[in-house]
Amino acid sequence: MTTIAVTGATGHLGRLVVDALISRGVEPGSIVAAVRSPEKAAGLLARGVQVREADFDRPETLAGAFAGVDKLLLISTSSPGSRLAQHTAAIEAAKTAGVGFVAYTSILRADTTPVLLAADHKATEEALAASGLAHSFLRNGWYYENYTAQLPTVKSTGSFLGSAGEGRIAAATRADYAEAAAVALLLENPRTAYELGGDTPFTMAELAAEVSAQLGTTIAYTDVPAEKLVEILSGAGVPEGFAAILADTDVHIRENGALDNAGSDLSDLIGRPTTPLADAVAEAVKA
Repeated sequence: MTTIAVTGATGHLGRLVVDALISRGVEPGSIVAAVRSPEKAAGLLARGVQVREADFDRPETLAGAFAGVDKLLLISTSSPGSRLAQHTAAIEAAKTAGVGFVAYTSILRADTTPVLLAADHKATEEALAASGLAHSFLRNGWYYENYTAQLPTVKSTGSFLGSAGEGRIAAATRADYAEAAAVALLLENPRTAYELGGDTPFTMAELAAEVSAQLGTTIAYTDVPAEKLVEILSGAGVPEGFAAILADTDVHIRENGALDNAGSDLSDLIGRPTTPLADAVAEAVKA
């Protein structure tokens, strides 16, 4: 029986990957939820999933977490600037534990994109390639949830704010990306890299129009200079460094299509069209 470990299994993406694996017939007992706080994984434990402590900031916990694991999904952590050290510790532990295959959730065109957010992803890909471990890079595009999570604020202000201009964004749901990760883990010979994005890219103005239609009120898209966006985000409590990363991403969406994607790797992997924008907005509105 193949044992599959998923890091960050209590997070937004990780828990969906576990769901997708089980829905595809993987026995819960052959899944390892490698999590920083095992006490938060009681629901997974109740389903029969193995729960093991795996704190990337405490590398001594990783060898035990990955013991006996055949395939590992390394979900990128949410700490730009420090996550390369975290990812490197996980890769080294996976190699020591004899893990046979590692899939890593990266970003679209990590090896060539100019966006600041990609720097840690590119370096992690290089570290994984240098490790000698069999691997696959799951280069995820933007999540719809990056925008739909803003709906309470957008509803009150009447506007999305950004610096993306008329740049197109090939977003998909977390569930789409999670299903793709599950499929990649179950393939006998996965590709080294998948460029993953939604089937129908949209602009921020198109997103605002869809939200307007579903809320029954006018929601605008207000485009502002990147410097102003950093100021606004920082004023709203976003750490200035991360605000600068978000603004930089918008600039590259506008200038070179950094989060557009002409390929069909995501829909090919999951065996169906990716979730349409209207469906993603409807789900967020309902929630």
